[in-house]
Amino acid sequence: MANTSPPNPTEPGTNGKSETARLFIALWPEPALASALHAQCGACIGGAHSRVVAPQRVHLTLHFLGQVPRQQMPALVSALRVPFQPFELSFSHCEQWPHGLLVAMPDTVTPPLTRLHAVLGEVLQDLGLPVEERQFRPHLTLARRHTKPLPEPTGPPLRWPVAGYVLVESQATPPGAYHVVQDYG
Repeated sequence: MANTSPPNPTEPGTNGKSETARLFIALWPEPALASALHAQCGACIGGAHSRVVAPQRVHLTLHFLGQVPRQQMPALVSALRVPFQPFELSFSHCEQWPHGLLVAMPDTVTPPLTRLHAVLGEVLQDLGLPVEERQFRPHLTLARRHTKPLPEPTGPPLRWPVAGYVLVESQATPPGAYHVVQDYG
């Protein structure tokens, strides 16, 4: 997956930080697609209290793992390498979720996306890592604390050729930097 949004991959556990890492598995769109999603939602993004998610931080979370011991990361990195067939998602509108979240949801939750989510969930369970029990609602968060009305969808859907997925470490330091641990694309 040729992707310049997240930082370059880093070796797990080599940065001398805490003994755990806050991890998640995600699909990460190319910068042009993330910017186009912002443009598609147009003037509704922003406002006095909105916190817009920068296009380079927009991603679709497959699984949030939480704090994982760094000593477990090499096994995790290896186990997450599962068979993957590229697929496509399309986005034509934004939705307002509770608590002021502005999200773009795929027009269809495709079988390949559902399969990838399920297979990765099984890997996590086999490793004794947590898997959310609530229903998978794939989405891209574009803004938080959003209050503006949403525009009607215009134009053709945006197409995202998904070529892989990434394991990401989320830093607790402001502004919450993301570091790609492994790119599976």
